[in-house]
Order: sequence, then structure tokens, then C-alpha cells
Amino acid sequence: MAFNIVLIEPEIPNNTGNIGRLSLASGSVLHLVKPFGFEIDDARVKRAGLDYWQHLSLRIYESKEEFFTVNKDKNMVYLSSSGEQNYGAIDYKDDMYFIFGKESVGLPRDLLAANADKNYKIPIYSEHVRSLNLANAVGIVVYDALKSLGQKPV
Repeated sequence: MAFNIVLIEPEIPNNTGNIGRLSLASGSVLHLVKPFGFEIDDARVKRAGLDYWQHLSLRIYESKEEFFTVNKDKNMVYLSSSGEQNYGAIDYKDDMYFIFGKESVGLPRDLLAANADKNYKIPIYSEHVRSLNLANAVGIVVYDALKSLGQKPV
């Protein structure tokens, strides 16, 4: 059982490193879509992923267009603070793709509009918080999916 974590144009190296570690821990594949807000060999990426980075199942794409062309028939859901549906309503499936946007602005509006029935959000219970940290949001969704499908740790 595996999932696919997709980061569209990630900007913060520490988040990407932490998500890389989470990908490996959860048995997921990490897909990174350029442009990045950092160099992939940035020490902060490696430090956040510790010594696990070399074991990571990693796919890198030059653009959103390349990613969506290569993965056009995949089962995808889009996570956004502007999503209409609660992430708890996701019908998790093995090999599902969880699409997350960049830290500053999230997913592009046109992408969300084109996939309106597949947009989900993690609820926030304070008017003082606009969104969750990207690495935290990925962790919430991936581990909820693992639990939902009855995945047992090794």
C-alpha cells in the first residue's frame, strides 16, 4: 500500500525535507513539481530529512504540465484551505495522489476550479489561523489515509 504526496512548487526547504521524511515513514512516493523556492540539494532540505533522504522514493517534474501529463489517469485529490469538502470525506484508495500547493498561496485557482469535486480542506477552528503548516497538513492527511485503509506499521 502506497500513497503519492505531490508538492506543487514548494517554497520552504525545511517543509520539503520534513515531508520527505514523512513520505519514507509512510511508504509514500514524493512528487516535487518545479519551480522550487530553493535548491533541491539545499542543506536545510537534507537536514530536515536527516539521513533518510537517499532512501526516499522521489519524482521530480519540470512543470505542472509535465506532472499532469505523466500522471493524467491517476486518482487525485486536491488539498486547499479554500476546499469545500472536509478531508474526512475523502474516499481513500491505495496509490491515491494527494496534491498540495506552495506555502504562500496554495494551489492555483484554475487547478482548483477544474477539479472542484475533488477539493478538500482540513478544518481550522480558530479565526486567527489562516492555514496550517504544509508539512503538518500532509502528515494529517497521509496518516488519516493509512488509518482509513487499515495500514499497520512495520
